[in-house]
Amino acid sequence: MPPTTPASPPARMPALYLSHGAPPLADDPLWPAELAAWSAGLPRPRAILMVSAHWEEAPLALGATTPVPLVYDFWGFPEHYYSVRYDAPGAPDLAASVRALLRGPGTPVQDLPDRGLDHGAYVPLVEMYPDADVPVLQMSMPTLDPRRLMDLGRKLAPLRDEGVLIVGSGFFTHNLAALRHTGPGVPGWSAEFDAWGSEALAAADVDALLDFETKSPAGRLAHPRTEHFAPLFVTLGAAESDLTTPRTPVDGFWLGLSKRSLQFG
Repeated sequence: MPPTTPASPPARMPALYLSHGAPPLADDPLWPAELAAWSAGLPRPRAILMVSAHWEEAPLALGATTPVPLVYDFWGFPEHYYSVRYDAPGAPDLAASVRALLRGPGTPVQDLPDRGLDHGAYVPLVEMYPDADVPVLQMSMPTLDPRRLMDLGRKLAPLRDEGVLIVGSGFFTHNLAALRHTGPGVPGWSAEFDAWGSEALAAADVDALLDFETKSPAGRLAHPRTEHFAPLFVTLGAAESDLTTPRTPVDGFWLGLSKRSLQFG
């Protein structure tokens, strides 16, 4: 028999933070193509670990490792948004790796096998990996504390060398209530926070980002509740060795909110 060629190790994956949009993202004339172009330029992931703003659960929880129905966690949209499917394979091997990485530091992990992907996970994945052929695991945020989330990301960082794409999914600015009281265009608080965040990221000023509620202009207006900025800190922890070389594959605004999205590595 001819000698077999050893399998190549998986490419080290970048770590991402993306602004995930609402279900109507699919109808936007620009954004879906931006997400598709972004994913086309990434190494092919072996699996994807999603951390969505729409799942807070403590102790830390892992969703279904076998496919289950999506979580349509939104209300008042046209009916066709509730018929979207995303039948990605489950990722039991990735779940086992996550448990192993967190077991040592003593982070409790629970399994919620009936919890499917929520819209913070599947809405961008439909655009980035439309064939739904990459295994996906969703992990909850057990806290909104930036430092604890960054430490969690550090513990998960070895997954990047196993071909796992770690994705924090939120929204760079997120205050829907304030948008209802502003006119068309980009509100000042959204533009100011976006500009500040862009500068802090370019400077790798992690201390400022961790204290964004007090260090940034309009921080509490941009994020009156911080769950949509919080996934960024998991990404920053997972990408700590690559923070000086951020890329911004998507920027600009959508209905007044910053859709800034980031790649490290």
